[in-house]
Amino acid sequence: MMDTKILIGLINPKSPDNVNSVMRAAGNFRVNSVFYTGTRYPRAVKLHPGMVNMSRKVSQNIPLTGVNSLFSDVVDTFTQEEDMKVVCVEFAENAIALPAYQHPENALYILGPEDGSISQDVIDKADDVVYIPTNGCMNIAATVNVVLYDRLMKAVLANSSGLPDNNILIRENRDLNNRLKVS
Repeated sequence: MMDTKILIGLINPKSPDNVNSVMRAAGNFRVNSVFYTGTRYPRAVKLHPGMVNMSRKVSQNIPLTGVNSLFSDVVDTFTQEEDMKVVCVEFAENAIALPAYQHPENALYILGPEDGSISQDVIDKADDVVYIPTNGCMNIAATVNVVLYDRLMKAVLANSSGLPDNNILIRENRDLNNRLKVS
């Protein structure tokens, strides 16, 4: 999974807390870049300059880039180079339930705003539309975590080598204050 290209596209997010949490998920699940459209997020950051950055060290090297259009600025660039597929995550009729979905090797996952939906024209341009079968809509950051975890688990199950040794993975990635061991 290391040679794959995973991108996240956020349509007009409004909450810096949610964007920071998306960035943390991006770091945890090895996303290459996060893009966003709209002016609400940058305006909210300016209004709350002292807010705590929840994205943490794991996402420091992942670019967070504002773009005018996910299609003209991101999709058109990456789809030709990387055989990138556009996957919208949205409650939409005829969407594919995430548990049944097979993730493409290279994907741009597009998520709508916290207080709205992805527009029909974006849905119409997507290669796939998936939804998480829940009772109601999830927070955008929680949705990113669930989709990326689903992608990781399906890749691990498809790969006979699986994840690295559990203790190595834990030692390399746990918080500095965590030295717990199960006896």
